[in-house]
Amino acid sequence: MGEYTPEKIRNIALCGHGGTGKTSVAEAVMFSAGATNRLGSVDEGNTVSDYTDAEIARKISISTSMLHCDWKDAKMNILDAPGYADFIGDAKAAIWASDMVLTLVNAASGVEIGTDKAFNFADEFNRATAFLINHVDREFADFDSALAAIQEHFGNGAIPFQIPVNAGEGFNQIIDALQMKLITYTQGKAEVSDIPAAWQDQAESLREQVVEGAAESDEDLIEQYLEEGDLTDEEIARGLKIGMVNRTLFPVFVSAASKNVGIDLLLNFLSDFAPGPLDLPIPTAYKAGAEEEVALAVSDDAPLAAVVFKTISESVGDLSFLRVYSGSVKPGDDAFNTNRRASERIGQIYAMSGGKRVEMDGVGAGDIGALIKLKNTHTGDTLCSKNLHLKIQPIEFPHPLIRVAVAPKARGDEDKIGAGLQSIHEEDPSFAAGYDSELRQIIAEGQGELHLTVVFDKLKNKFGVDVDVIEPRIPYRETIQGRAEAQYRHRKQSGGRGQYGEAYLRIAPKQRGEGFEFVDEVVGGAIPGKFIPAVEKGVVETMQRGVLAGYPVVDTQVTVYDGSFHAVDSSDMAFKLAGTFAFQNAFMDAKPILLEPIYKVHVVVPEAYMGDVMGDLNGRRGRIQGMDPEGNFQVIHAEVPLADLYKYSTSLRSMTQGTGDYTMEFSHYEPVPHDVTQKVIAASEHDRELVEA
Repeated sequence: MGEYTPEKIRNIALCGHGGTGKTSVAEAVMFSAGATNRLGSVDEGNTVSDYTDAEIARKISISTSMLHCDWKDAKMNILDAPGYADFIGDAKAAIWASDMVLTLVNAASGVEIGTDKAFNFADEFNRATAFLINHVDREFADFDSALAAIQEHFGNGAIPFQIPVNAGEGFNQIIDALQMKLITYTQGKAEVSDIPAAWQDQAESLREQVVEGAAESDEDLIEQYLEEGDLTDEEIARGLKIGMVNRTLFPVFVSAASKNVGIDLLLNFLSDFAPGPLDLPIPTAYKAGAEEEVALAVSDDAPLAAVVFKTISESVGDLSFLRVYSGSVKPGDDAFNTNRRASERIGQIYAMSGGKRVEMDGVGAGDIGALIKLKNTHTGDTLCSKNLHLKIQPIEFPHPLIRVAVAPKARGDEDKIGAGLQSIHEEDPSFAAGYDSELRQIIAEGQGELHLTVVFDKLKNKFGVDVDVIEPRIPYRETIQGRAEAQYRHRKQSGGRGQYGEAYLRIAPKQRGEGFEFVDEVVGGAIPGKFIPAVEKGVVETMQRGVLAGYPVVDTQVTVYDGSFHAVDSSDMAFKLAGTFAFQNAFMDAKPILLEPIYKVHVVVPEAYMGDVMGDLNGRRGRIQGMDPEGNFQVIHAEVPLADLYKYSTSLRSMTQGTGDYTMEFSHYEPVPHDVTQKVIAASEHDRELVEA
């Protein structure tokens, strides 16, 4: 299937913090390989991989681009992933679909949050990793500091394979340890020469580190190295690949991608030494509906097993980026989508270079391609042979960090909003949305404000719906701190059949999280047994509606212990109303309070910003729980009320100049301070008046 066998395919994800030059590297790769005839620029908006209007306008990657080229008879599939934190879901999917992660580091900035994230995702998926210190031609470039930061943060397995001779604005010379040569670039063209005497000792030390790194990857090689004092080129190649696959070795390279310096050396390494589809563990596949594992083979002759790792919505139809792990797929084939339990007829298949497509006759094992107009298939779905019905464990996307409520600008657009947001979620699972019946709002959740802005632009352009973004309500809870009793008699005698029911209730608090308990202690038939469920129904419905401020009541024990009935006029409705009003009366006498959701927040920041971040958390009624060092960063652990976390991602990035990051997860509910409670009650009464008006 196709001209490239699995051993000749390299699937490389370009990852790292925003501004490290991933798109410039992709551009230089395509130019060096002859796939383009000019070196595009992000500033000029003419790169291959940043091709959408939004990317050109903002000068950042918003979506993973897929590019391909040929280098030394190997097919290079390049996944240029966004570095901006709002689009981290795309970066994670690109790493998942790759075999090797090339993590870029800015020579002037060193290790940043995005470096850490890319490395951790690669670790999670067990992908080989190399580092590329880029922008070595910038004024404040400091290769030694950047390398030291990489080694301090990720361990001594990060070994330099190259050193820049003249880092800074005139940078154009690299010493390469694999060739043991000096490479000089003039207008992007490379000239190979001997290493100058002044650099010989440093070059030999570099070479020794590389050979030792290769030797230490394998027991046989380390023995050979200790006996002979060196390894053959073939042994070095084998050791390097073993070390990268086992994640004990992380080669470090240098470049100035915007001037095409060092990119040919990088491509040589990737084609000669980088692990490919045959070298890394294949993801686990399971029989549909069973725990039974299915062994996959990286061979065109095996049954098909492939995963859609990204969906791009275009006017002509959705494009589905597909990584084939086993078997092959070609136009006209029938495949089975195990996740949706639906058949798919495969149409045209493309190799992508940004927004440009080249038609393929099929995608073989280990390769990546794009399918168009699949009917039922979305991001994360497995496509397999019709008789196989297996599922590859899907990508787990990052949890959303920001939540907003949306309201239609035009009446009657609610259904269109719901359908549009659901469609966007299927494209991008790092975004989620849905109607919250408790809050009575459509809630949209994403990775940051820019992420949501892009989503709402898409909602407008593709689905024709314009929305207002508003602050979401908080899912408060109501409960009691004391005990109380109350009675209510419902009597109606005017016209027709009368209504009569009386209930005595006792309420008491329960431990947090224990929920609701209803106890029947009526004796002597004061309330006939058939009416007790009606009393309980009245209580339960009132608890769901809330008493204090319209939020659900939790952690309360309600006991019905007495009452009275009428042989003719009593009914379920009468006792339900008696339960409702008796509960309301008792609740207001039992020291009612509001509870608010508290979230565990873990903030990762460089030490220089710790004071500002901690002060800001305190201002958000947060409680600092502790701190831990993590490489060049500090991790602050805090508990913060959800009500004070609105748009926190934007504040944190502003406060830390884009270097801070955080995760949050629900922890527990706890009482709301009295002054805040009064504001919530007042806001609730205002909302109620608007509804009634």
